[in-house]
Amino acid sequence: MASKVYSNAEAALEGVLFDGMTVMSGGFGLCGIPENLIAAVHKAGVSGLTVISNNCGVDGFGLGILLDAKQIKKMISSYVGENKEFERQYLEGELELEFNPQGTLAERIRAGGAGIPGFYTKTGVGTLIAEGKEHKDFDGQTYIMETGLVADVSIVKAWKADTEGNLVFRKTARNFNPMMATAGKVTVVEVEELVEPGEIDPDHIHTPGIFVQRIVKGTFEKRIEQRTVRSREDV
Repeated sequence: MASKVYSNAEAALEGVLFDGMTVMSGGFGLCGIPENLIAAVHKAGVSGLTVISNNCGVDGFGLGILLDAKQIKKMISSYVGENKEFERQYLEGELELEFNPQGTLAERIRAGGAGIPGFYTKTGVGTLIAEGKEHKDFDGQTYIMETGLVADVSIVKAWKADTEGNLVFRKTARNFNPMMATAGKVTVVEVEELVEPGEIDPDHIHTPGIFVQRIVKGTFEKRIEQRTVRSREDV
């Protein structure tokens, strides 16, 4: 069986990137983002991308570097966040944006990974979110139908993996990463620690290796999106 482990992020993405593709990118703010794989997508120069991610990084870092380079055509997100370029491109009509309530976005990704084409939710009923969507009543309550999401490639950040692709996520960096790992036609994962099969307790595995095609061990800057501390006189 061919190894799932690649020497670097560029090699791990070789042959799977193309213009106009859909990419899922894990993380929440800057927590648990696949820094190395995002940089490799930028370096590859692919354009017209639809990116599914909770937000779009910050100016000049994370997915923000793809925005700056005008590689993203459309975002499917729940939060614009601290990214001024995201806001500017959207308001000036340079970037398409499909806004989702955060829980709906998470469930759309989970559904896509589970092979569920659509589901009903009360979230968004009576708002702009519901416009153009199918409505259905259950037990006297109105729901709207949302569709599952699947990507051509999911890029994911995990804390630890074995060489078979079994993944462990650490604390809040778990966020969207496990769902996205299941919802990519190809899933590429970057990790902090890489071990041999059997070195991870099976009870500690969050995502089984069956969902993972490619793995790369990376180094990480781990920026904090917005650092908030008390002034010294308040300590």
